[in-house]
Amino acid sequence: MLKIAIIGNYLPRQCGIATFTHNFVQSISLAASEVNEKADLFVVAVNDKNMKYDYPDIVHFKIRQNYRQDYLKAAQFINESGADICVLQHEYGIFGGESGVFILSLVHQLKMPVTVTFHTVLKAPTFHEKAILKKLGELASKVVVMSKLAIEFLKSIYHIPEEKISMIPHGVPDFSKLVNVGKSRLNSPGKTLMCTFGLIGRNKGIETVLNALPMVVAQNPDIVYVVLGKTHPNVKNCSGEEYREYLQALVKKNKLEDHVVFLDEFLEEEELKCYLLGVDIYLTPYLNEAQITSGTLAYALGSGTCVVSTPYWHARELLAEGRGKLFDFGDCNLLAEILIDLLENPLKIKKMSKTAFDYGLKMRWDKVGRMYLNIFESVAYLSLHRQKEWKCDHTQLPDFNLDHIKRLTDDIGILEHSIYSIANLIEGYSLDDNARALLMALMLHESGKDPIALDLAGIYMRYIQLMQKTDGSFHNELGYDRVFMDSTGSEDSFGRTIWALGYMIMRAPTDGYLQFAKDKFFNALPHFEKLQSNRGLANTIIGLCYFLRRYPDNEMVMKILYALTLRIKEHYYDESDEDWKWVEPILCYDNAIVPLSLWHSYTVTRDPETLQIARETTAFLEKEGIIEGHLSLVGNDSWYIKGEKRPRFGQLPINAMAMVMMFHKAYQVTRDEKFYQKMFISFSWFTGNNDMHISLIDEDSQGCSDGIKQHNVKAIHPIG
Repeated sequence: MLKIAIIGNYLPRQCGIATFTHNFVQSISLAASEVNEKADLFVVAVNDKNMKYDYPDIVHFKIRQNYRQDYLKAAQFINESGADICVLQHEYGIFGGESGVFILSLVHQLKMPVTVTFHTVLKAPTFHEKAILKKLGELASKVVVMSKLAIEFLKSIYHIPEEKISMIPHGVPDFSKLVNVGKSRLNSPGKTLMCTFGLIGRNKGIETVLNALPMVVAQNPDIVYVVLGKTHPNVKNCSGEEYREYLQALVKKNKLEDHVVFLDEFLEEEELKCYLLGVDIYLTPYLNEAQITSGTLAYALGSGTCVVSTPYWHARELLAEGRGKLFDFGDCNLLAEILIDLLENPLKIKKMSKTAFDYGLKMRWDKVGRMYLNIFESVAYLSLHRQKEWKCDHTQLPDFNLDHIKRLTDDIGILEHSIYSIANLIEGYSLDDNARALLMALMLHESGKDPIALDLAGIYMRYIQLMQKTDGSFHNELGYDRVFMDSTGSEDSFGRTIWALGYMIMRAPTDGYLQFAKDKFFNALPHFEKLQSNRGLANTIIGLCYFLRRYPDNEMVMKILYALTLRIKEHYYDESDEDWKWVEPILCYDNAIVPLSLWHSYTVTRDPETLQIARETTAFLEKEGIIEGHLSLVGNDSWYIKGEKRPRFGQLPINAMAMVMMFHKAYQVTRDEKFYQKMFISFSWFTGNNDMHISLIDEDSQGCSDGIKQHNVKAIHPIG
């Protein structure tokens, strides 16, 4: 016996996914019984907003849409249920978080194979939409779509391997055993019935039909057009009944009161099937092509109704080869011509209906259920459990690309922020980012990966020169109007600049670069021992260590290194205890820079006390940051104060990158493979091994999102 957990909406919730999931459950049970098997199925249902439903017994667990913890509890419930396989009905709008991102937290925790049915596959997805579908494709053993075009999208846009993808048509009922009662309920004997059904919103394009009808009615006065369905809940919440009222006004304007009927109802399936059998022509006048699956269209085709539709994706596929007629989006004149021609030639309607009905036979739920069950049995038999623990894999590293860096760099420097992938000129430039950009450019030149690296380095060096004051300290912020926005920069920005200058002194590509770096470095020297903040100290220590690798006999710089390292060690002794091995009573931003600086300092001073504190602070950040095989950073929504609850969201790339560098340096010093693995785990935060389970790298801009919020990832930032 196969035990199957199914995640999706469920009746009596009134939506297409709920109806689909209900029919899906019945079809799997029927398919199993036909081969003398038994399928034990249960449903995990998703409730919209604060709604509650009187579910049947098959619903064993309920998820509140916008409560992330419910998804984690649902995963635990499914894991403990003994399910052999979990089936996800995926539609963006039914799950919580940005574009439904919360569902990834659930699927990622499951311990059995997963299959996913994609009800929507977008050609031009947003960042979150694309990331979610890609991740689901990665986690699933099999994915199912309902059209050939969807397969092409999954392969070319979402990079899901073809061998993972199966196409199964949208199921339709068996219409052969029903009595034709549709016309009798409408009290329309002798009338020609046309119909559009489903949840109503502006994208349905019903006004196209209402504008075509005057021309049709003039020649066929016995027409009745039925608009059957409630207003879509999302539309109603946003705009009320504005669209329905607009349509009703259009009926009056076009003098169609005797020819148009609005039925504001959500029909049970048996009643809906009866209606369809009473319809002569079914219309789907949708306004754009981007609909990969239409359950209403599938039902109309399966009932053997003559279908006239706009050429959206699913309609082009289903209505090919004479199974229906297509007209251009919004073209009421062409629609009128098609309807008049069909009404004047009943044999055309009859032929089209039979062609549609014959095709719909293979879409009936009994056949569809057998196709799904075959997939589930195959997946369960092969035990295609995905690997749960993240492993070091160099192939998971993204390709190096400077496009976003180049886009944000002008003749002054690199801009501090972007809005998505567009440079944010309003916030200007910062020394922080230009110092880091200089480090990147120097490392890039050293690796030989991009010929313009030195040109970029020159730009960032000019910015440092511009920002250094006559006393050797630095401004940090510069407006796009070239006006300084501060009197003196932060200790952080000072330290990062010394880090970049120290690295350039060690690795200067030309003598001109070396002399420039030494000049700026020694101009700033009087300010080194004034530093008090841990991050200002740490960044400066790293720069000093790079300097001393080139000039190890410089006693003055060595003395400063010892003094600054001692200051951090004193902070550690002041604040640490048995459980809190840290230099402050708080974990906030860029934390790993502190132990990173101690690892660097040890390589120069060989001081065993410094090494011990480097180990202890590194272990502390590992304990607090690497949870269940992935990096879960302290969030900046509120800092992590000693003795209080650890915040989880508002995670920043700067914190992740510091963890990567800390573990990398620890590995260089100790050659302990544990640190090497932790380095890759930390970097994988960027590529999707994080609390949100989606990559922060934007494939279009080649930028990095600016962090993880509670419901989404933040906009693109210049340097990740």
